[in-house]
Order: sequence, then structure tokens, then C-alpha cells
Amino acid sequence: MAEQKENAFLETEKLTKLMKKYAVPCVISLLVAALYNIVDQIFIANATYLGSFGNAANTVIFPLTVVALAIAVMIGDGCCAFVSIALGANRKEDAKKSVGNAVTLSVLAGIVLTAIYFIFMDPIIVAFGGNVNEETFNLSKEYFTWIAAGVPFYMFGQAMNPVIRSDGSPRFAMASTLAGAVINIILDPIFIFVFKWGMMGAALATILGQILTAVLAIRYLCHTKSVKTDRASFRLSGSIMKRFLPLGICSFLSQISLVAAMAAINNMIRKYGARDPIFGLTEYAQIPMAVVGIVMKFFQIVISIVVGMAAGCIPIVGYNIGAGRYDRAKKLFTYLLIAEACVGAVALLIVEFFPNGLIGIFGARNESVYYTEFAVKAFRVYLCMLIPACVNKATFIYLQALGKAFLSTALSMIREIIFGVGFAIFLPVFFGLDGVLYSMPASDILTFIISVISIIWTYHSLGKMQEKKR
Repeated sequence: MAEQKENAFLETEKLTKLMKKYAVPCVISLLVAALYNIVDQIFIANATYLGSFGNAANTVIFPLTVVALAIAVMIGDGCCAFVSIALGANRKEDAKKSVGNAVTLSVLAGIVLTAIYFIFMDPIIVAFGGNVNEETFNLSKEYFTWIAAGVPFYMFGQAMNPVIRSDGSPRFAMASTLAGAVINIILDPIFIFVFKWGMMGAALATILGQILTAVLAIRYLCHTKSVKTDRASFRLSGSIMKRFLPLGICSFLSQISLVAAMAAINNMIRKYGARDPIFGLTEYAQIPMAVVGIVMKFFQIVISIVVGMAAGCIPIVGYNIGAGRYDRAKKLFTYLLIAEACVGAVALLIVEFFPNGLIGIFGARNESVYYTEFAVKAFRVYLCMLIPACVNKATFIYLQALGKAFLSTALSMIREIIFGVGFAIFLPVFFGLDGVLYSMPASDILTFIISVISIIWTYHSLGKMQEKKR
């Protein structure tokens, strides 16, 4: 009699029901994770003693938290995809070793990155445009000092989130992240407005939330369901890491290339803002960076939904591919693309028709008319191609779930490095500060053309594999 496979319901249960079960908690987890930085910026922006200077400082440091996230999701998403495929093929030992290695690797990576941040703090801040003026630099350094101290907890919690999902507990993954964010939301106003701890207060609230999420992840790892680890599982194995890390390389590159794009954008804002008749003045120099920062925060919310929906499907796709159910994998792709396009359409309506409401959340009432005017234009121009942007991201992650790590990585690199960085540097030469805003839609529409080709190829490949199986 054949041994019963773990998580066999992934092969038989209705796909829409599975999407709801896995994607919704994943979306909420990523949204909550995104809220750490976003909530900080909202409270910072509404503190009159910080204002747009604090906003700009938050924008400078944001890419550096993404670096930590990039490493964490490479480990976590790679492990998640590998565990799902291994369980689908009934290779429980491989799944166990993968989880143990992911735990050890995330801890070591967090410690190393923190050390790097503390050693090279000043040049890192300058590299991301923090020297736009003295006040922004000082606030950036204050915020970064504390955020860097919390990096190991942040990385561990984020790496374990997809691992917990792959073990069949998406709701716990969601709850652990949500608990940390709630702590952050509660403590931010207390530390910023009551104690007046400024950037340090915002960062400290974030760290305490991240510690809670990490502690809950540790608790879960002691009581896993499908994958039971032992002491030997946590011993790093080159052969195991070589098998699961490539499956997370797309997640890494999609985040780390975003950092490269943000570095280029921040520096182009600093360079071409200095040539602007208004933003070239010292008292307004931080406004473009602060504004683009809040636009990116809204985009991060949208992308968290998009990535959450796609990443939530990774265990479903991986299991069905491992089990040879290519027909279900193909149908799931269709459902995912439709859902992602709808998310993009709703987000587009919001940015085009309600930009004033969005900037009001980030303290516009405390700022000059120049801040408001530039913010409205930034929202409407920078995010005008949200629908293709959402479809692009979903395509990259789905290919990763299929085990097509190279193709997924190549597409992500084209979008973020070739187009994202390239246009951010090239277009301002002709359009000045507005060229920075044009770089996003230009990158997304060109990437979408490539994504359509990839989508057609994926449908054809899955169809051929299903016919071959028959």
C-alpha cells in the first residue's frame, strides 16, 4: 500500500478555495510586514517637529530594510518552494533538512548584515541620497542606527513566514506577522508624540514588533505539523542549500534590484532636484525625496497584495507540479493573472482620482503648496501603469513556483536593473526631475511585452507536459 503523502489536499481540493486559504493569509502577512515602515512614515510625517525631513530620512533608509528582506525571502521562499515540491514527491527527508538549513542560514545572515550596516553606516546613507541636506542626514543616521539593530529579528521572522506556510499553517504565519505590526502601531504614537523620541522612537517601535514576530516563529518551529526537524537538520548542508536557494533567487533579485532602482532614483532626485528653481532651495530640497518615498509606500502596499497572492500559490503550484497535475497548475495561473489585473485596476483608480487623500495621510497639511503639487503629479505619473506592473510581478513569481528559477530571475533583472535603473538614470537627462517619474511607467510597459510572451510560453509548456503524462 502506497504511503500517504503529506498535504495531499493540495492535489484534490478546489483551486479557488485553496487560493483563498493560502493567498489571503499571505497577502495579509506581507501587508502587515509592509506596514512596519509605512506606519513609521505616517506618524513621522504627522509629527510637526519631524515633517518632510523625517519623511525624507525614512525614504533614504527604506531601501536598506529591503536589502534585509531580500536575503530573508530568498531563504524563506526558496525553502517554501522546495518543501512543497518535496512533499508533493513524498521526499520528507529533503523537506526536513531544507527547513533546518533555512533557520540556521537566516540567523547567520542577519548577524552579518547588521555588522556591515554598523561598520559602513555613513557611506551607506550617502549612497542612498541621505546627504540632500544636513537635517535629513542626521535624522537618517538616527533612524538607521536603531533599525540596523533589529535586522536579525526582522530577517528571521520574514524568512520563517513562507516556511511556516509551506508546513500547512498560513494562518499562523499571518497571525505572527500581524502581532508584531500591532505592537508597532500601538507604540509608534506613544514614542513619537508622547515621549517625543523622534526617529529613534519610530525605529524602536518597529524593532519591538519584529522581536515578537521572531519569537512566535520560534514557537511554531518547535511544533511543526508536516515537517518534523531534528538537531541534524540545522547543520548547514551545501547540497541542500544548492537545491533550495536557487528557487528563492527570483525573490531575492526582485527585492535587491528594487534597492538598486531606489538608489538610482534617490540620487537622481538629489541631483536634478538641486537644479530645480524651487527644490534647489535648501528649505525645500528634501521634498522630492519625501514625496517619492510616500508614492513608493503606496506602491509597496499594492505590490504586497500582488506578491502575496502569487506567493501564497507557491505551495499549491509546487505540490501539483511534484504530483504531475499540470492541468491544475495551468488553471491556477489563469485565476492568478485575472485576480492580479483586478488589483492593479482598483489601485490605478485610487491614485488617479484620489491622490490628495493619499498625500493627506502622510502629513501634507503641514507642508507647503510645492509639496502638494509635486505629490499629486508623482502619484498620477509614477503609478499610471499599475495594471501591467501587477501582471509582471505575478508572472515572475509563478515561474519561480514552477521551478523555472533562471527565467524568473532573468525577467526580474530586466525589469528592475536594465529598465528600472536604466530609465531612472537616462530619462532625467532629457526631462529633468520629471524624468524620474517617467521611469516607472516606461519600465513596466516594456516589461509587460516580455511578460506576455512568457505567459504564452508557460501555458504552452504546461499543456505539453499534461499531454505527455497522458
